[in-house]
Amino acid sequence: MTRGFAVAAPHSGAGKTTVTLGLLAALQARGLAVQPFKAGPDYIDPAHHRRITGRPSHNLDTWMLAPSVNREIFSRATADADVAVVEGVMGLFDGVDGRRPHGSTAHLAALLGLPVILVVDARSMARSAAAVVHGFTAFDPAVTVAGVVWNRVGSPSHRRILDEALDAAGLPPALGALPRESGLALGERHLGLVTPEEDDLGPGFVDRLARWVADHVDLDALLERAAELPAPTPAGAPAGARAGRRVAVARDAAFCFYYEENLRVLASAGADLVYFRPADGDGVPSGVDGLYLGGGYPELHAARLSANRPFLDGIRDLHERGTPIYAECGGFMTLCRGLAGPDGRFHEMAGVFPTTARMNAGRFRLGYREVEVAGVAGLDGLRARGHEFHYSLTDPLPDRVARVYRVRSARGEALADEGYRIGRTLAGYIHLHFASCPALPCRWFGLDDPSGGQVPSPDGR
Repeated sequence: MTRGFAVAAPHSGAGKTTVTLGLLAALQARGLAVQPFKAGPDYIDPAHHRRITGRPSHNLDTWMLAPSVNREIFSRATADADVAVVEGVMGLFDGVDGRRPHGSTAHLAALLGLPVILVVDARSMARSAAAVVHGFTAFDPAVTVAGVVWNRVGSPSHRRILDEALDAAGLPPALGALPRESGLALGERHLGLVTPEEDDLGPGFVDRLARWVADHVDLDALLERAAELPAPTPAGAPAGARAGRRVAVARDAAFCFYYEENLRVLASAGADLVYFRPADGDGVPSGVDGLYLGGGYPELHAARLSANRPFLDGIRDLHERGTPIYAECGGFMTLCRGLAGPDGRFHEMAGVFPTTARMNAGRFRLGYREVEVAGVAGLDGLRARGHEFHYSLTDPLPDRVARVYRVRSARGEALADEGYRIGRTLAGYIHLHFASCPALPCRWFGLDDPSGGQVPSPDGR
């Protein structure tokens, strides 16, 4: 029987990610098969999950994806797992806005029937911590807070006061109290945590995480309070997909922002995914039928990318031959004429789009996005959802470059058109979750449409 729970916190910065990684490591050390997930649009936390568990971590999101799609991804991924752990996003109830639960950890936990383990930063608090837990426990009756893990506890007497306050108020119990521990924090930069590809955590880091949690959290009690997950629904036989469509995927320290489900959608539609590492000197693989450039940190590797002629020339060759290219955020920046890095230095890029991407310290674009395609045969009217999060901007693109995405925010507000298209190259800053509309990427790459054109509405309508 597979058990599952979600890890959440009252606010960002409470230590949720570090605690989640410690739980993954401690459960893994017990010999359990641990399947991680991440609530919301995040690429870096799932990469750290995978580093510890050896299993792909899947993004789930109740605004980007339909309820049935969230359930299907969750069920499929947990079919051979002992424990499912969902790391939350921001505060437990934080989502698209102040009125709706969509996009929040709470909404996802209720959808999947998962209890919540609440990580509370107990610094500078005593009995007041129980008031925080009371508020989060009572706010939404659809959400079950099964227990509390205190973080950054100062001493045994501090923990005793915290636990007494929970008990006196009749609140869910404390399942552990983690002391302040130097050296377990992950590095950060402008888009969040440093990625596993670039953060050398040193020997023994994962073992230290596992011991930190195992020594201070009652894992047996936690697993007892986790939900027993229903047996997964057997997957139907996959439709016969056309074989022989090779899609190159740049995946390395410069291009590391991919939803695992995006790659699975392409593979299930018949794509033979060919991975390569341009930041390490790889050129575009020969004989491919498409190219997918995800997001990441090309600005930090701009000099190496600019010097990689087989990579940039390969992009130009595919574009000139009309081979489908799809790029998001960092991939889009790489398709521009040039990239001005954080130091202002200009680095030549592929030049498909006649503009320069420039890093802008202190300025960023952030938010959920819905796009509707217009002006692309076979894709007109398709709607997909994703998010936008970047610190760079491009110089104005000339009007001759088509904008084929009609963009709206999560509130339904119209935003500037995006989705820049020249020939068979489509790119922009918006990261799409392919499971919100598999037809869009599959038709673009000439693959079978696994959805049959029927895309469940993310809002469940």
